[in-house]
Amino acid sequence: MPETAKGQPKGSREKASAAAEEVEGRRSTKGNVQQAVTPRTQGRPGVSIGLLGVRAAARRDKRTRFTALLHHVNQDLLRDSFYKLKKQAAPGVDGVTWREYEVGLEERLRVLCDRVHRGSYRALPSRRTYIPKPDGRQRPLGIAAVEDKVVQQALVTVLNQIYEVDFEGYSYGSRPGRSPHQALDALWVGVMRKKVNWVLDADIRGFFDAISHGWLLKFLEHRIADRRVLRLVRKWLRAGVLEEGRRSVTDVGTPQGAVISPLLANIYLHYVLDTWTKQWRQRSAQGDVIIVRYVDDVVLGFQHRVEAERYHRELIERLGKFGLELHPEKTRLVEFGRFAIPNRRKRGAGRPETFNFLGFTHICAVRRNGKFTVKRKTMAKRLSSKLKGIRVELKRRRHEPVPQLGKWLGSVVRGFLNYHAVPDNWEPIAEFRKQVRRSWLDALRRRSQRTRLTWARFAALADLWLPPVRILHPMPYERFDARHPR
Repeated sequence: MPETAKGQPKGSREKASAAAEEVEGRRSTKGNVQQAVTPRTQGRPGVSIGLLGVRAAARRDKRTRFTALLHHVNQDLLRDSFYKLKKQAAPGVDGVTWREYEVGLEERLRVLCDRVHRGSYRALPSRRTYIPKPDGRQRPLGIAAVEDKVVQQALVTVLNQIYEVDFEGYSYGSRPGRSPHQALDALWVGVMRKKVNWVLDADIRGFFDAISHGWLLKFLEHRIADRRVLRLVRKWLRAGVLEEGRRSVTDVGTPQGAVISPLLANIYLHYVLDTWTKQWRQRSAQGDVIIVRYVDDVVLGFQHRVEAERYHRELIERLGKFGLELHPEKTRLVEFGRFAIPNRRKRGAGRPETFNFLGFTHICAVRRNGKFTVKRKTMAKRLSSKLKGIRVELKRRRHEPVPQLGKWLGSVVRGFLNYHAVPDNWEPIAEFRKQVRRSWLDALRRRSQRTRLTWARFAALADLWLPPVRILHPMPYERFDARHPR
């Protein structure tokens, strides 16, 4: 129950206790009533009445601390959490896959639920692996065991009821009902409608590896007073990672790839960055200031350069207090906005600089009617890296049947278009499909030296399997205004 129910007269305390039991969905003191579950609809996943009560209590008072949350992690929630996991995900250190864990699932979940509530549950270390980044470097990932993923997913469902009320509107990353395109829309609308003349593209160096466990637990305690929940989080943080047979445990960092890591990252930056920036904007800024954050990718727009520079200096100091730092080479303050082109032309400074955000390069441009606009093009590195990966995979799949290969390539192109087919990005997505076709033709021609596949025959084949190029996303203001009518 929330702590605010304490310290009241006996009569009112009994009423508050009953109300709190109803709000949090706990079993009443006079009976064992099973929690009802809201029906699933197309737009909303099933959420227990108890969890909806937690959200309502969190919304009523932002200072409420919840003392009883773990009872929401029951066998039903664990089952729902299991089926939310990716079925084809790589196994953790125990070597158990999703399919293998599904055998005898109910008994496994019953035992797991009992261990969680008795306190005998132990988190396994994450298995370290690496995936290539667009710039050629390697991104470290931590692959957790299936049981750890299940419990983490269940706790994320519970904690989301609290923190979705607390998080700021300009935080978009890894939140239910929010997407990268909503963040991109918000940034485009902010630059177009606010008096933005300078953009600070902030990059936090090695953010997930630098999160302080001590500070994170302190931030959690602002809202969570259930010691069992805090103990669970501490177990995952201290489980460490296993790489080449060695287990490493530190007081900083949370593995990228863990189910709970995005939520913990959002909680950390909510207190370190979001609330502080909100206060800074209200107290220190004289001109317009916009901010859009997608996990650790942060872009801010300022009307005045002096305020942008002051915020930059104070941000470095602020992050340093919590063990974080800005990447000096990737963090840039650029002149950007509706007056950037004429102002730089007067100074003979050339075209305005660009910045990257969520896979797109943002460019100051002028439409045919002479009005300013922000154009978004797929990042060149992202495009070339994707094409390189396709060529490597085509070599491996060279001798697969043509229909099987066409189906796979069609899904790759379709996925690329679903993300990158935004207005003003026609040339990059057309070039992507063109290069995929060319790579596929080269792969098919290498199958045999006797017969050479003609371009005419191949063009019909490619058009059969590869989706056509077209813009799939509306203008940013259309989607943004639909979500924010005011």
